[in-house]
Amino acid sequence: MSSNTPYLRRIRSFVRREGRLTPGQQRAMDELFPRFGIEAGEAPLDLDAVFGRQAPRILEIGFGNGESLAEIARNHPHNDYIGIEVHRPGVGHLLMRIEELGLSNLRVMCADAVEVLEKQIPDASLDALYLFFPDPWHKKRHHKRRQVQPAWAQLVRSKLKRGGHLHMATDWQNYAEQMLEVLSAAAGFRNTSASGDYVPRPEYRPETKFERRGQRLGHGVWDLVFERID
Repeated sequence: MSSNTPYLRRIRSFVRREGRLTPGQQRAMDELFPRFGIEAGEAPLDLDAVFGRQAPRILEIGFGNGESLAEIARNHPHNDYIGIEVHRPGVGHLLMRIEELGLSNLRVMCADAVEVLEKQIPDASLDALYLFFPDPWHKKRHHKRRQVQPAWAQLVRSKLKRGGHLHMATDWQNYAEQMLEVLSAAAGFRNTSASGDYVPRPEYRPETKFERRGQRLGHGVWDLVFERID
């Protein structure tokens, strides 16, 4: 699939619930986004120029407040990371963390991730793509809004290098089952699970406070890792 291939059925997987930015978040958007942000646009990005080096490239869709992504970037300085989030308070928070931690290997976008993938991420340029705890749209009539759909899987595949990984995690069993069904049927992917379903949480994915609280309440978490093989 080329970068110009249109993404079918443009049903958005998010609703903009824009909260008020704190003064710190607003300062981050004003002062730090020009340094650590990437503007949404129409042309493919030169990722070597963006980061000033060649390195493994990993993209996360929907990073929330960015705490986990900042921790991942700090723990893996040999990788470069791009985080995409539509909610400006979360973007502002992550920019603040980038400054606090002195991170040079993390860039932030405030945009629709599907449009970014279509237009700005070059084909076969990513070593991994993360989708951690996306909106589950738990009502059945809203399942069509879920991010993980067959067309989306093929869009992601086109952006991954051969041998690159798509790592998804969710605390909704029904969504985990949909993820497994969609990716198992998707051409060009291989499930890395030895049992053909889910994998233990990889060490690089931090366990969040929300996740720990859910586990205390008996809620499950499902991780899926698929490799692009073709």
